[in-house]
Amino acid sequence: MDFDFTPYFTKYEELLKVADQVFERVAKEYPECVNCKIGCSDCCYALFDLTLIEALYLNHKLSEQLGGSQRKELLEKANKIDRQITKIKRKAYKELQEGKEENKILAEMAFERVKCPLLNIDDLCDLYDYRPVTCRFYGIPTSIGGKGHTCGISGFEEGEQYPTVNLDKIHQQMQQLTAELVRDLGTRYVKLTDMLVPLSMALLTLYDEYFFGLKEPEKEKAASGPKRRHKRRR
Repeated sequence: MDFDFTPYFTKYEELLKVADQVFERVAKEYPECVNCKIGCSDCCYALFDLTLIEALYLNHKLSEQLGGSQRKELLEKANKIDRQITKIKRKAYKELQEGKEENKILAEMAFERVKCPLLNIDDLCDLYDYRPVTCRFYGIPTSIGGKGHTCGISGFEEGEQYPTVNLDKIHQQMQQLTAELVRDLGTRYVKLTDMLVPLSMALLTLYDEYFFGLKEPEKEKAASGPKRRHKRRR
Protein backbone atom coordinates (compact mmCIF):
# COMPACT_ATOMS: atom_id res chain seq x y z
CA MET A 1 0.00 0.00 0.00
CA ASP A 2 1.45 3.35 -1.08
CA PHE A 3 1.08 5.22 2.21
CA ASP A 4 3.70 5.87 4.89
CA PHE A 5 2.34 4.90 8.31
CA THR A 6 5.69 5.58 10.00
CA PRO A 7 4.88 9.07 11.39
CA TYR A 8 1.69 7.76 13.00
CA PHE A 9 3.43 4.68 14.39
CA THR A 10 6.13 6.95 15.85
CA LYS A 11 3.49 9.01 17.67
CA TYR A 12 1.86 5.82 18.90
CA GLU A 13 5.18 4.51 20.19
CA GLU A 14 5.58 7.73 22.19
CA LEU A 15 2.29 6.94 23.92
CA LEU A 16 3.55 3.43 24.65
CA LYS A 17 6.70 4.86 26.24
CA VAL A 18 4.60 7.06 28.50
CA ALA A 19 2.51 4.03 29.48
CA ASP A 20 5.66 2.10 30.40
CA GLN A 21 6.96 5.02 32.44
CA VAL A 22 3.67 5.27 34.37
CA PHE A 23 3.70 1.53 35.11
CA GLU A 24 7.33 1.62 36.28
CA ARG A 25 6.63 4.61 38.53
CA VAL A 26 3.69 2.88 40.25
CA ALA A 27 5.63 -0.40 40.50
CA LYS A 28 8.53 1.41 42.14
CA GLU A 29 6.24 3.20 44.60
CA TYR A 30 4.19 0.06 45.45
CA PRO A 31 6.56 -2.90 44.92
CA GLU A 32 4.59 -5.01 47.40
CA CYS A 33 1.41 -4.58 45.30
CA VAL A 34 2.63 -5.03 41.73
CA ASN A 35 3.15 -8.77 41.25
CA CYS A 36 3.88 -8.83 37.50
CA LYS A 37 6.72 -11.18 36.56
CA ILE A 38 8.01 -13.23 33.65
CA GLY A 39 5.76 -16.24 33.09
CA CYS A 40 2.68 -14.60 34.62
CA SER A 41 -0.02 -14.57 31.94
CA ASP A 42 -3.14 -13.56 33.88
CA CYS A 43 -3.59 -10.44 31.72
CA CYS A 44 -3.26 -12.50 28.54
CA TYR A 45 -6.80 -13.85 29.00
CA ALA A 46 -8.53 -10.47 29.29
CA LEU A 47 -11.09 -9.50 26.64
CA PHE A 48 -10.53 -6.03 25.15
CA ASP A 49 -10.60 -4.22 21.80
CA LEU A 50 -8.09 -2.10 19.89
CA THR A 51 -8.46 1.22 18.09
CA LEU A 52 -7.41 1.33 14.43
CA ILE A 53 -3.94 2.79 15.09
CA GLU A 54 -3.24 0.00 17.60
CA ALA A 55 -4.52 -2.67 15.22
CA LEU A 56 -2.45 -1.35 12.31
CA TYR A 57 0.70 -1.16 14.42
CA LEU A 58 0.37 -4.69 15.77
CA ASN A 59 -0.47 -6.07 12.32
CA HIS A 60 2.61 -4.32 10.90
CA LYS A 61 4.87 -5.70 13.64
CA LEU A 62 3.52 -9.21 13.07
CA SER A 63 4.55 -9.04 9.41
CA GLU A 64 7.87 -7.42 10.30
CA GLN A 65 8.94 -9.66 13.17
CA LEU A 66 7.48 -13.10 12.44
CA GLY A 67 7.51 -15.20 9.32
CA GLY A 68 7.17 -18.68 7.94
CA SER A 69 5.64 -21.41 10.06
CA GLN A 70 5.65 -19.28 13.23
CA ARG A 71 3.51 -16.60 11.61
CA LYS A 72 1.22 -19.20 10.03
CA GLU A 73 0.70 -20.97 13.35
CA LEU A 74 -0.04 -17.69 15.13
CA LEU A 75 -2.63 -16.69 12.52
CA GLU A 76 -4.31 -20.08 12.86
CA LYS A 77 -4.59 -19.49 16.60
CA ALA A 78 -5.93 -15.98 15.96
CA ASN A 79 -8.59 -17.33 13.61
CA LYS A 80 -9.78 -19.89 16.16
CA ILE A 81 -9.83 -17.36 19.00
CA ASP A 82 -11.59 -14.77 16.86
CA ARG A 83 -14.48 -17.20 16.30
CA GLN A 84 -14.69 -17.68 20.07
CA ILE A 85 -14.84 -13.91 20.64
CA THR A 86 -17.51 -13.54 17.95
CA LYS A 87 -19.73 -16.03 19.79
CA ILE A 88 -19.30 -14.10 23.06
CA LYS A 89 -20.18 -10.80 21.41
CA ARG A 90 -23.18 -12.26 19.58
CA LYS A 91 -24.51 -13.58 22.88
CA ALA A 92 -24.02 -10.15 24.49
CA TYR A 93 -25.76 -8.40 21.59
CA LYS A 94 -28.70 -10.81 21.77
CA GLU A 95 -29.07 -10.17 25.51
CA LEU A 96 -28.98 -6.43 24.89
CA GLN A 97 -31.74 -6.75 22.28
CA GLU A 98 -33.78 -8.76 24.74
CA GLY A 99 -33.63 -5.91 27.26
CA LYS A 100 -30.81 -6.90 29.56
CA GLU A 101 -29.02 -3.93 31.12
CA GLU A 102 -25.82 -2.97 29.31
CA ASN A 103 -23.89 -2.55 32.57
CA LYS A 104 -24.71 -6.10 33.59
CA ILE A 105 -23.67 -7.44 30.18
CA LEU A 106 -20.35 -5.60 30.31
CA ALA A 107 -19.73 -6.78 33.87
CA GLU A 108 -20.27 -10.39 32.80
CA MET A 109 -18.02 -9.98 29.75
CA ALA A 110 -15.26 -8.71 32.05
CA PHE A 111 -15.12 -12.22 33.52
CA GLU A 112 -14.74 -13.92 30.14
CA ARG A 113 -11.38 -15.65 29.77
CA VAL A 114 -10.08 -15.74 26.20
CA LYS A 115 -6.46 -16.67 25.53
CA CYS A 116 -4.55 -14.10 23.50
CA PRO A 117 -3.19 -15.57 20.25
CA LEU A 118 0.18 -13.93 21.00
CA LEU A 119 0.62 -16.07 24.13
CA ASN A 120 2.93 -18.97 23.28
CA ILE A 121 3.41 -22.37 24.94
CA ASP A 122 6.03 -20.90 27.30
CA ASP A 123 3.47 -18.37 28.62
CA LEU A 124 5.37 -15.56 26.92
CA CYS A 125 4.14 -12.97 24.42
CA ASP A 126 5.41 -13.43 20.85
CA LEU A 127 5.27 -9.65 20.29
CA TYR A 128 5.91 -8.46 23.84
CA ASP A 129 7.87 -5.33 22.87
CA TYR A 130 4.98 -4.23 20.65
CA ARG A 131 2.05 -5.24 22.89
CA PRO A 132 -0.98 -2.89 23.11
CA VAL A 133 -1.22 -0.10 25.67
CA THR A 134 -3.93 -1.95 27.64
CA CYS A 135 -1.47 -4.78 28.31
CA ARG A 136 1.10 -2.30 29.63
CA PHE A 137 -1.22 -0.98 32.34
CA TYR A 138 -2.43 -4.38 33.52
CA GLY A 139 -1.22 -4.99 37.07
CA ILE A 140 -1.70 -1.43 38.35
CA PRO A 141 -4.96 0.39 39.26
CA THR A 142 -6.97 1.70 36.30
CA SER A 143 -10.42 3.18 35.81
CA ILE A 144 -12.97 2.88 32.99
CA GLY A 145 -16.15 4.92 33.03
CA GLY A 146 -15.36 6.04 36.57
CA LYS A 147 -15.08 2.47 37.90
CA GLY A 148 -11.79 1.22 39.29
CA HIS A 149 -10.11 -2.01 38.20
CA THR A 150 -6.95 -3.86 39.10
CA CYS A 151 -5.32 -7.22 38.55
CA GLY A 152 -6.82 -9.98 40.70
CA ILE A 153 -3.40 -11.26 41.77
CA SER A 154 -2.00 -7.84 42.70
CA GLY A 155 -1.67 -6.61 46.25
CA PHE A 156 -3.77 -3.49 45.78
CA GLU A 157 -6.59 -3.43 48.33
CA GLU A 158 -10.14 -2.33 47.60
CA GLY A 159 -11.08 0.95 49.28
CA GLU A 160 -7.50 2.24 49.51
CA GLN A 161 -6.26 5.25 47.53
CA TYR A 162 -3.67 4.55 44.82
CA PRO A 163 -2.43 6.33 41.67
CA THR A 164 -4.96 5.28 39.02
CA VAL A 165 -4.69 5.36 35.23
CA ASN A 166 -7.76 6.78 33.49
CA LEU A 167 -8.11 4.41 30.53
CA ASP A 168 -10.87 6.57 29.03
CA LYS A 169 -8.32 9.36 28.48
CA ILE A 170 -5.85 6.89 27.00
CA HIS A 171 -8.54 5.65 24.63
CA GLN A 172 -9.31 9.24 23.58
CA GLN A 173 -5.65 9.77 22.70
CA MET A 174 -5.71 6.64 20.54
CA GLN A 175 -8.87 7.82 18.79
CA GLN A 176 -7.38 11.27 18.15
CA LEU A 177 -4.32 9.70 16.54
CA THR A 178 -6.58 7.39 14.53
CA ALA A 179 -8.68 10.38 13.40
CA GLU A 180 -5.52 12.09 12.18
CA LEU A 181 -4.53 9.00 10.23
CA VAL A 182 -8.00 8.56 8.70
CA ARG A 183 -8.05 12.21 7.65
CA ASP A 184 -4.62 12.04 6.00
CA LEU A 185 -5.45 8.79 4.23
CA GLY A 186 -8.30 10.54 2.48
CA THR A 187 -10.59 7.56 2.92
CA ARG A 188 -14.34 7.94 2.56
CA TYR A 189 -14.74 5.57 5.50
CA VAL A 190 -14.58 8.28 8.16
CA LYS A 191 -16.19 6.01 10.76
CA LEU A 192 -12.93 4.03 10.90
CA THR A 193 -12.01 6.52 13.63
CA ASP A 194 -14.54 4.85 15.95
CA MET A 195 -13.78 1.29 14.92
CA LEU A 196 -12.76 -1.15 17.65
CA VAL A 197 -11.61 -4.71 16.99
CA PRO A 198 -10.32 -7.65 19.06
CA LEU A 199 -6.59 -8.29 18.92
CA SER A 200 -7.23 -11.51 17.00
CA MET A 201 -9.03 -9.62 14.22
CA ALA A 202 -6.24 -7.03 14.10
CA LEU A 203 -3.76 -9.80 13.30
CA LEU A 204 -5.99 -11.43 10.67
CA THR A 205 -7.04 -8.32 8.72
CA LEU A 206 -5.39 -7.30 5.47
CA TYR A 207 -5.05 -3.53 5.75
CA ASP A 208 -4.78 -2.55 2.10
CA GLU A 209 -6.31 -0.02 -0.33
CA TYR A 210 -9.52 -2.04 -0.47
CA PHE A 211 -9.92 -2.06 3.31
CA PHE A 212 -9.57 1.72 3.44
CA GLY A 213 -11.82 2.29 0.45
CA LEU A 214 -9.04 3.85 -1.60
CA LYS A 215 -9.53 1.31 -4.38
CA GLU A 216 -12.65 -0.54 -5.44
CA PRO A 217 -12.63 -4.33 -5.79
CA GLU A 218 -12.86 -5.47 -9.41
CA LYS A 219 -16.40 -6.84 -8.97
CA GLU A 220 -17.61 -3.50 -7.62
CA LYS A 221 -15.89 -1.67 -10.45
CA ALA A 222 -17.71 -3.79 -13.00
CA ALA A 223 -21.01 -3.30 -11.21
CA SER A 224 -20.59 0.47 -11.00
CA GLY A 225 -19.09 0.87 -14.47
CA PRO A 226 -20.64 2.83 -17.36
CA LYS A 227 -24.04 1.57 -18.32
CA ARG A 228 -25.01 0.95 -21.93
CA ARG A 229 -27.18 3.57 -23.52
CA HIS A 230 -30.28 2.34 -25.30
CA LYS A 231 -31.32 4.03 -28.48
CA ARG A 232 -34.80 5.38 -28.57
CA ARG A 233 -37.13 3.64 -30.97
CA ARG A 234 -38.89 5.96 -33.35
